[in-house]
Amino acid sequence: MNYLAHIYLSGTHTELRFGNFIADAVPGKQYEIYTKGIQDGILLHRAIDTFTDQHPIFRKHSKLLFPDFGHYGRVIVDMFYDHFLASLWNNYHPQTLEIFAEDFYNEIDKQEEFLPQKMRKAFPYMKEQNWLIQYRSIAGLETILGQMERRTKFESNLSASVKNLETHYSVFKNDFEVFFEQIQIFVSSRINSSINTII
Repeated sequence: MNYLAHIYLSGTHTELRFGNFIADAVPGKQYEIYTKGIQDGILLHRAIDTFTDQHPIFRKHSKLLFPDFGHYGRVIVDMFYDHFLASLWNNYHPQTLEIFAEDFYNEIDKQEEFLPQKMRKAFPYMKEQNWLIQYRSIAGLETILGQMERRTKFESNLSASVKNLETHYSVFKNDFEVFFEQIQIFVSSRINSSINTII
């Protein structure tokens, strides 16, 4: 799961969303410097990643991409899932994606001072390029993958993966809908029953 899915799955709790958003830039126990709500968001992000990585549908899709992209296939599947969430947005959220994205960007702007250094550099670019909206089209997804490709340590050819998406589009889409229903149940259960009282 990439940014859009993590943000969506956090619901409406501001600190939870913020923590989920910055989690990849907060290694180990560094999350302990943040407020309780942000800590819970970081831990929720990690739980979502673990659930996703272990899910048979995600593994199936990663395996499908492995011959062409190796271990980068897992990153690509995360991006594909954000594409499907964005393109099917009206099935999942009452707000338009445009309003949802704008509200989120404004929310992060108000908390900019708490962003980890890595995110402080990346967020203005993400906002300017409007990644949360770009995920919706294959062309936009290809653009974002191309930008990521330039930052990978080894040759990844990430942007070429949109051809694989187009070839197997219905398979990815149908599987995503099954997977996303299950992860929503998982996250809802975790939030509602967590001993940490996330919300």
